[in-house]
Amino acid sequence: MPACAVLVPSTLNMPAHAAELAGATLPDRLSAGDKSLKLNGLGLRKKAMFKVYVGGLYLAARQSDAAAVITSDSPRRMLMHFLYGVSKSQISEAWEEGLRDNTPNASAEVKANFNKLVSWMEPIDKGKQLIFTYVPGTGTIVEVNGVAKGTLPGKATADAIVATWIGPKPGPGDDFKKDVLGK
Repeated sequence: MPACAVLVPSTLNMPAHAAELAGATLPDRLSAGDKSLKLNGLGLRKKAMFKVYVGGLYLAARQSDAAAVITSDSPRRMLMHFLYGVSKSQISEAWEEGLRDNTPNASAEVKANFNKLVSWMEPIDKGKQLIFTYVPGTGTIVEVNGVAKGTLPGKATADAIVATWIGPKPGPGDDFKKDVLGK
């Protein structure tokens, strides 16, 4: 079974209940592999005066401790619904900065996977999504603008990706981190 087959696209399993923030509606539940994930929290990424995206962190069970989320080897999803269009260079720079600031001693494998991640980026228009689904034993499945780009292997890479949101220096800011952790 190809890695992408474990995904259930968010548009196909929208539940009756959903969460809304800044005009973006995200489902309360999604699936990753054979696991049901619940929306842990929503955050708004702002840059200057612009609302850039609404991010939703999905976990198997609610968790407000960033370290516990990062160290757990269980499915998770990060969904970014863009409210403002960004260029490939803007999103790529954000990933590079997020890795540098939150995983300063990243292994060569993690750095190589982030280089691959950056190569998969493309301009993301208002209303489009960037989705990262970690499935243990499979890796992190990356979707850009509704297209599966591939799977990044390894839990260390998955941890570095989620750390860009909830690590010591979250790119979207401390308020965003608290919000997606449901604090």
